[in-house]
Amino acid sequence: MILHPHPQGGGTMNDRITQALYKTFVKRGFGVLRFNFRGVGRSQGTFDNGIGELSDAASALDWVQSFHPEAQTTWIAGFSFGAWIGMQLLMRRPEVRGFISVAPPANMYDFSFLAPCPASGIIVQGTSDEVVTAGAVQKLVDKLRTQKGITIHHDEIRGANHFFEHELDQLMKSVDNYLDMRLSPDSPIR
Repeated sequence: MILHPHPQGGGTMNDRITQALYKTFVKRGFGVLRFNFRGVGRSQGTFDNGIGELSDAASALDWVQSFHPEAQTTWIAGFSFGAWIGMQLLMRRPEVRGFISVAPPANMYDFSFLAPCPASGIIVQGTSDEVVTAGAVQKLVDKLRTQKGITIHHDEIRGANHFFEHELDQLMKSVDNYLDMRLSPDSPIR
């Protein structure tokens, strides 16, 4: 499942990073869903400061899993606000085996709920992000890396701003390399 950035900042399921994440999972044969949070596009409701959006994500995950009961793994990917919602959903759903968090807003939202983080994943951050500070993301990564039983990868894309304006290719190369490693039958991370 792919979760988009902040609705009040113009985030939608049609965001270019959300679409790129969607396409890379489809290319790998996953059953994939991206959707608009409440109040975005033609979705009903209004923005709910993350509470309702987490409920939206849980309902959407239930829905997609009803179409793919045979799925052996579930992944969550999110960009910015969507990364924050995705990490909360990860804590509530033991079937989630991996995550991709792009520019998680660690300086804007509390991530202390990740104690312990139940799955391995990757956090990707731009070094010139003007919204999410690199220091806050590094602090989150360092905290998660102290936990046993999971592996947290952290890639920094040099010169990338919050929207990876000119670095989308490098972002997706990082994501694809991580997925190649994780989905390999020889991967040490499960």
